Amino acid sequence: MTAAASPASGIARPRAIHIHPMDDVAVATRALGTGEALVVDGERVTTLTEVPAGHKIALRDIAPGEPVTKYGFPIGIATEAIARGAWVHSHNLKTHLEGMVEYAYAPAPRTAEPSRAMPTFAGYRRADGRVGTRNEIWVLNTVGCVNFVAEGIARLSTERFRGAIDGVHAFGHPFGCSQLGDDLKNTQRILAGLMNHPNAGGVLVLGLGCENNQMDALLAMAGDVDRSRLRYFNTQDVVDEREAGLNAVAELVARMEGDRRVECPASDLVLGHKCGGSDGFSGISANPLVGRIADRLTALGGGVILTEVPEMFGAEQVLMNRAASREVYERIVAMVNDFKQYFIRHGQPIYENPSPGNKAGGLTTLEEKSLGAIQKGGHATVTRVLRYGERATTGGLSLLEAPGNDGISSTAMTASGATVLLFTTGRGTPLGFPAPTIKISSNSEIAERKPHWIDFNAGALLDGTVSAEQLADELFAYVLDVASGRTQTNNEKTGHREIAIWKEGVTL
Repeated sequence: MTAAASPASGIARPRAIHIHPMDDVAVATRALGTGEALVVDGERVTTLTEVPAGHKIALRDIAPGEPVTKYGFPIGIATEAIARGAWVHSHNLKTHLEGMVEYAYAPAPRTAEPSRAMPTFAGYRRADGRVGTRNEIWVLNTVGCVNFVAEGIARLSTERFRGAIDGVHAFGHPFGCSQLGDDLKNTQRILAGLMNHPNAGGVLVLGLGCENNQMDALLAMAGDVDRSRLRYFNTQDVVDEREAGLNAVAELVARMEGDRRVECPASDLVLGHKCGGSDGFSGISANPLVGRIADRLTALGGGVILTEVPEMFGAEQVLMNRAASREVYERIVAMVNDFKQYFIRHGQPIYENPSPGNKAGGLTTLEEKSLGAIQKGGHATVTRVLRYGERATTGGLSLLEAPGNDGISSTAMTASGATVLLFTTGRGTPLGFPAPTIKISSNSEIAERKPHWIDFNAGALLDGTVSAEQLADELFAYVLDVASGRTQTNNEKTGHREIAIWKEGVTL
């Protein structure tokens, strides 16, 4: 169902949703007034105050200091007495997370996904066996000093070579000069990952010449990149950098002349799953829907990447219990603890989340946000842990080290090899990234108000107009259409493509 689709007429949306039988709260699907009578799982509840859409209503009396449960897990503790029918939010609920946590290896029973016929898509198979969903030329730069030059080359090349390839795009950034240590390595890792990306049939790398991020070091980091599809030069070494860039792009276009889409199994797909601008519905509609796609694709042998490590805090044990082995479990523990130490080193609270927009949408604590966020991984087995900038090489669900920031985490998933991104949102965002970015709304209102942002509406699940399985069928078919180039995402149509790189340390 696309963003333009509206709820079927005559079907009443339930006014509140009780997610799990153990939950102490239900979620209002629309704004409720004081004194509204609801029937939740056969029990009558009357609202004691106004409750905004996406926010929580107490289903029982809760004493101060008692845990409050949602998704079947505690999401915090009550800071005061909460009466049945009361609005539950920041005024009476707080996080129960603090400090470091001791984890235990407790593998959960694995549920087998029903066997399905292998679907296919039309992709570009590269020499290393990976498959791209686009055949573009990407203009990358070692340093922010040549951003404008790179953009000019991409713009002129787009006009000159329109129709010959899927597009020419420049991805500027402010880094590469005055960087040291881990910051410089982070920049190099991300650029190297983009240089190796299967959606890039050709890559032009521009340097300045005097920056810390020297061209030779970056090329060494890129490793086994196909040099026949790579051109590079330092702009200080040529007379006319735009002319040199256009000539390099012309060579790449000629190299890509024989590239054709071929039928490929869905197991060749690598999806990146991300949420941004989440609301109280994200963990009920959009994220579980994307989780169904994760279950389907990984069962077929495809790959899914999940990141936003700080938005695993409070739900990390659930992911740990799905580790394929003790070794993978220990890698998850190390990644999570390393990220917590990152906050501690900088003197920042570990659990300073959700954002103001999340709270306005109904999310109160980090536990609540995280339990909803990890549903994007479905029930898939965690097969691998990737450090920042590391390439995904296997199927299954990979957990990637990156912060929750939308730009940094989405760029990181792309650099690790995601060829399509599934980005869920309840508040909406125009952001787009190098790989096609499918925006999936958690509610129908944002889909109808922002059709130029939203590609697919998961709000139909709240409206009761379609089953979760049927909507998953529709979304999976949409993903295959996007991967095959039959459909462009809104970020592609509007030209919203950018990258962001994680900066941790000192700038000279």
